[in-house]
Amino acid sequence: MQIRDQIVLVTGGARGLGLAISKTLIAEGARVVVNYFSSQNAAEELARQYPDQVFAFQADVTDKAQVQQLFAAAKQHFGTAITSVINNALIHFEFNGDARPKIEELEVQTMKRQFEGAVLGALYTTQAGLADMKHAGFGRIINIGTNLVQNPVVPYHDYTAAKAALLAFTRTAAHELGPYGINVNMLSGGLLQSTDASKATPEAVFDFIAAATPLRHVTTPEEFASAIMIFLSPYSRAVTGQNLIVDGGLVKS
Repeated sequence: MQIRDQIVLVTGGARGLGLAISKTLIAEGARVVVNYFSSQNAAEELARQYPDQVFAFQADVTDKAQVQQLFAAAKQHFGTAITSVINNALIHFEFNGDARPKIEELEVQTMKRQFEGAVLGALYTTQAGLADMKHAGFGRIINIGTNLVQNPVVPYHDYTAAKAALLAFTRTAAHELGPYGINVNMLSGGLLQSTDASKATPEAVFDFIAAATPLRHVTTPEEFASAIMIFLSPYSRAVTGQNLIVDGGLVKS
């Protein structure tokens, strides 16, 4: 299925990387379900700008009932089911190495919050879309990860552990859902310049990353969003259970 024929859910799709993904999908001609939690104005503005392509809906991805309502509302709005999901939503996090909790300071709730946002959020969207994807014999699920799993240069314990679990879930889900024509993959980025999550990062850190990156610049949200189209396109129909690192070549795996 071509990208322009898909209905793509982007969780956290109204700000930061999610907004870049939504705009890239719009440019490709896809219909986009822009999920938001607190960015109501930005989400509704997208819907006003692109009324034929964008449906905005508020839902907490860590709440299974709200995710099911999201899928039902999108199906009613477009008259057909969501075909593809990009699990992008990030729960309460800033990339600030100085302020990160050290191991001796880590609390259970801090770890649980990131796990719920990353893994349970992906589980709930997968469950909500599964029946329609199986019926269609087609589905694309793309989880957003981090290159910190391969290269934990800054030990964000809660965030990185949750994304590592999401990578494992990506692979197990790909194994189970492949027979139904549903592909499950992950794209993992480094620090992006810039998003709400990276606004607390000192400029010197961006300079260091750029100098160490083969492409000699920090990856932008727009560049990362473009790479996501690979896994949505028909050219990746035989690709599943994979993790593509999109960081300008900083981390190799």
